[in-house]
Amino acid sequence: MTGAIIDDLVEGDRVEVTVGAPAHGGHCVARLGGPHGRVIFVRHALPGERVTAEITELHRGYLRADAVEIHEPSPDRVTPPCPYAHPGGCGGCDLQHASGEAQLRWKAEVVREQLVRLAGLDPEGIFVRVEPLPAKDPLLGWRTRVRYAVDAAGRPGLLQHRSHQVVPIDRCRIAHPAIQDLDVLAGDWPDVDAVQAVASTGGDVAVLGRPSGTAGPAHGDDLGEAPEGGSLIRLSGPAEVTEQAAGRAWRIPPQGFWQVHPQAADTLVTAVLEMLRPAAGETTWDLYGGAGLFAAAIAGRTGARVTVVESSPAGVAAARANLADLPHLDIVEARVEVALSRRRVAGPVDLVVLDPPRAGAGARVVRAVAAARPRAVAYVACDPAALARDLKTFRAEGWHVKEVRAFDCFPMTQHVECVAHLTPA
Repeated sequence: MTGAIIDDLVEGDRVEVTVGAPAHGGHCVARLGGPHGRVIFVRHALPGERVTAEITELHRGYLRADAVEIHEPSPDRVTPPCPYAHPGGCGGCDLQHASGEAQLRWKAEVVREQLVRLAGLDPEGIFVRVEPLPAKDPLLGWRTRVRYAVDAAGRPGLLQHRSHQVVPIDRCRIAHPAIQDLDVLAGDWPDVDAVQAVASTGGDVAVLGRPSGTAGPAHGDDLGEAPEGGSLIRLSGPAEVTEQAAGRAWRIPPQGFWQVHPQAADTLVTAVLEMLRPAAGETTWDLYGGAGLFAAAIAGRTGARVTVVESSPAGVAAARANLADLPHLDIVEARVEVALSRRRVAGPVDLVVLDPPRAGAGARVVRAVAAARPRAVAYVACDPAALARDLKTFRAEGWHVKEVRAFDCFPMTQHVECVAHLTPA
């Protein structure tokens, strides 16, 4: 294919390519016009496949496309269990066309590439394995929070990839069975922009709505965070739901943040405790602490002061209500960077847990944590790129990345949860 033809491409054109390695974002990388040609990010493909790709977006320096014909399929290719998981369909699942083992390898390769390229870690010293979470079905029926978009006609559904276009569906195959049993998708919703269904690990089910005109539609699918805000109204179910984790029962509002996979909270708590090995008398900061999941687990080991910093009023209220029995707990309602810079949280401190939102902690927070010189840091991340950028800052401050573990908290999607263990060098 000549350069002139490549430059004349428009959306909807089709090209034949052999796709290469997976990349962060749920696609594989291919090139048009040879190994040094223009980059094209291809969804619905697997590494090594020869496909016909339809151009969906043109950008300066790269293209986006969907694999619409598979000429040489990978041995890892399977038939998606969901009829809406295809080009132009629902954008919630990135990897339904890959076997379970292939999904784990895909995510491990992406995490490793991010750690090498963005964090600057030595590729010879990195081994990443993505660990599946315990479940009767490891791929389907796990998602305990589902947000359905509502189109202009009041019909609910899920969004296309990188689009506000609503795709009507009969049910979401990765949703928790209690959510699939709801009649949310059966009727029209003329007065709301979105409907969120919640099925807690304690057995509660709630349905929330966002009244029309109170917020713009979400762009694409959001797996990492449950939306919070006063514009959400409760349509059915309890005002608080019960979650079970870390040997405790947690009461939180259904719109509050909680891990989406039923086994994720306990899995991540176990990883953090194994990395930090809290000892009696050690003090702890739980930054971006939410309802205090990690704080409670660590306080049970140390019996010493634990400080939770959380900016969400709902998260702060949940932490205060659920952790009222802990005698040495401080809860600070503030943005983490503000709390650290204004010394609302001050050392000395022995252990730090960082569990920031998808964008990461950022250099300002990382430098403040590094300057406090704790014995160890456990960094919990739902985005490997943001984690890698922050690990680079830690390393620049003289810290050592001892271990990175990855967990498949979001099967069928490109998302992956990581926990990194850092110590001062």
